[in-house]
Parts: sequence; C-alpha cells; structure tokens
Amino acid sequence: MKKLLISLLFTAALVARAEDPILPNPKLTPGAVMPGVSVEQIMTKGYANKLNGGVRHVPAKVKKQIFVEYFGRVPGMQGHYEIDHLISLELGGSNDPKNLWPESYYTTPWNAHVKDKVEDRMAANVRHELQKHGHDAATALLAQYQREISTDWIGAYKKYVGEKP
Repeated sequence: MKKLLISLLFTAALVARAEDPILPNPKLTPGAVMPGVSVEQIMTKGYANKLNGGVRHVPAKVKKQIFVEYFGRVPGMQGHYEIDHLISLELGGSNDPKNLWPESYYTTPWNAHVKDKVEDRMAANVRHELQKHGHDAATALLAQYQREISTDWIGAYKKYVGEKP
C-alpha cells in the first residue's frame, strides 16, 4: 500500500510538471526592465543581492498573484518553482509582475537552473564589454540581451551557452 501511494504521488507530480510553462506567456510576462539604472550600476557586484540592500524584492503577495495568473491557483508544491525574472536582475530586469513567471526547477531539459546559466553568461559578457569598450558599447549589448532573453530565453541559451543543457 505504501509503495502504491508513493507511486501515485510521483506520477501526479510528473503530470503536474508536464504542464509547467517552459517559456513564459508573453501576454502575462513580456519582460520589464528597471527604469533609470545605468549599466555600471547593474554590473556592480551585489546589485541584486537583497542581503546587501540590493534591488531583489518580490513580496509574497506578488508571487501568489503570479501563480494564480499562470495556474489559476497557488500550487501545493510552491518549492518546485522559482518566481523568476524573465529579464534577470543582473541584466537590468525589474521586479514588476510583467517580468515574473513561475519557472519550474524540475522540467527537463529546460528549467530555472538552466536559465541561470545563460543569465550569468550574458552578464559576464556585459561586464567584459564595459571594461573593454566602455559605457555605450556595454549599454547596447545589455539592451540586445534584454530583448533576446525576453523574446526566447531558450534560443538565447543555445546561442550563448550551447545547444543542450
């Protein structure tokens, strides 16, 4: 009986995950950037780190709103998701609900952990551009990356990291 219950729970979890959005709904989550912030500020170490007074701040009420918009309810296994910034904070993204969506940690091969890799690569490229070519070049690259990741983060991953995670 115990094995049957575990099997049923596992199957239910897989079915629920099969419906998880791999890409955000562009009507709900078109992406949004933080207004009035320079590329130099965004690329400063700790910019997004809420522990150091950074810009990361999504209240529980907003997270609930995002779950309800996507699923019609708050899922029982909230820990299976990250309310993720489509345009990451390290790329100048905003905490605005238009930039947030419930991204699964468990879908394969595309999930929140994989998306982090392309965000990190893009931010490293912008930092490099800022050091080598200055403000204008880095600002242009940042704007390009913001467009690419908000349009198709998987395509951006394939372009900047590799075909498969």
